[in-house]
Amino acid sequence: MHAKLLRAALALVLALMLPAAWAGVPNEKAKPAYAEEQTMLQIEGDSVVPEPGLLNPSSGRVHMDRHFLGQYGATEANVIVQRGGNTWRHLRNGPLATIAGFILLAVPLLILVFYRAVGPAREEPASGRRIQRFTKWERNVHWATAYSFIALAITGIIIMYGKKIMLPWMGHDLFSWVAIISKYLHNFVGPVFIVCSVLMFITFLRRNFFRRHDWQWVKQGGGLVSHKHPPAGFFNAGEKAWFWLGVTLLGIVMSITGLILNFVTFGQTRYVLQVANYLHIAGSALYIAAAMGHIYIGTWGTPGAYQAMREGTVDENWAATHHSMWLEEVRNGTATDPAHRPHPDGAPVRPNPRPGPAH
Repeated sequence: MHAKLLRAALALVLALMLPAAWAGVPNEKAKPAYAEEQTMLQIEGDSVVPEPGLLNPSSGRVHMDRHFLGQYGATEANVIVQRGGNTWRHLRNGPLATIAGFILLAVPLLILVFYRAVGPAREEPASGRRIQRFTKWERNVHWATAYSFIALAITGIIIMYGKKIMLPWMGHDLFSWVAIISKYLHNFVGPVFIVCSVLMFITFLRRNFFRRHDWQWVKQGGGLVSHKHPPAGFFNAGEKAWFWLGVTLLGIVMSITGLILNFVTFGQTRYVLQVANYLHIAGSALYIAAAMGHIYIGTWGTPGAYQAMREGTVDENWAATHHSMWLEEVRNGTATDPAHRPHPDGAPVRPNPRPGPAH
C-alpha cells in the first residue's frame, strides 16, 4: 500500500514539474549578445504575463525572447533577438566544434598508429575455391548506404568547418558556391541515406543478433592484435556491434534530427531546432569516427574483406580463418543466409566454387 502511495506521489510531482520546466524555455544561462537584449530580459523579468511553452505556436511576441519559427513576415518578423540562439551559437562554434574536430582528427591518427604497430590480419594463401557470401541485393544496399553516407560526411564537414578551413584560401566568391552546393547536397542526400539505412537494417537484421559464441570473440578482441581469429558465424561480434550501435542507434539519431532540421515547415520551434542541431553534430562525429574504424577493418585491416562486398564471393581459406562457423554451415547445407538458403524442395544450396589455377 505504501509503495503504491509513494509511486503515485512521485508521479504527481513529475506531472507538476514537467510543464513548469518546459514552459517558456527561459534559458537563464545564455549570455546577452546586445544591449537591446538586456532590455528585453528586464522586460521579461518584470512581466506577469504567463510564458507560452516551447511548442506553443503563439510564442512569437514583439520584442520578446521567443523560440517559435513561424512563417516569415508573420511571427518570425516579430522576433528581434532570440536568447537561446546566442547560447546555441556559443556551443556550436565553441565546445561542440572543438570536441567533434578532435574526434575526427584523432581517430584516423589512432588507426594509422594501430596499423603501423600491429599490422593487418595475415592474408591466407588462396585455395582457388570461391564461396558466395553476399547477394547482389545486399551489396547494392550496402554501397548505396556507404556512398550516401560519404556524401553527407563530406558536405557536413564543409558546413561545419568550411568557414574556418576553406574560406581563408578559397575566398568568399568561390567558397560561397562550395557552401551552397554542400548545403543543398546535404539536404537532398539526407532522405536518401535514411531510406538506405532502413533497407540495410531490414536486409541484415536476422544475421546480427548476438549469440553465446560471440562472447568468446569479444574476450579475445577479435584477434585484431594476436591475429588468431576466434570462431565466428556469418558476422562476428564486432560487425554486430557496428550494426546495432552505428547503423541502427546512430542512424536513428541522425535520421530524426536531420529530418527536424531539414523540414522546418511543420511548426518546429527554434529551441527544438537548436537541440536537434546539438544531437546532429554529436551523432555525426561519432558516426564518422566509427565508420572510419569499419572502413579500416573492411579494407586494409582485413585483406579479402573488401572483395567480399565488391564481388560477393570469398576464398574458402579466408572464410575458414575469419568465419569458420559460417563456413561449416555452408558445407553442411545448414546456412540460412540468402546466398545459401535451402531450396523449397529441401535440397541445400552447395557452394559454387570457381576452378583453381591450372597446374
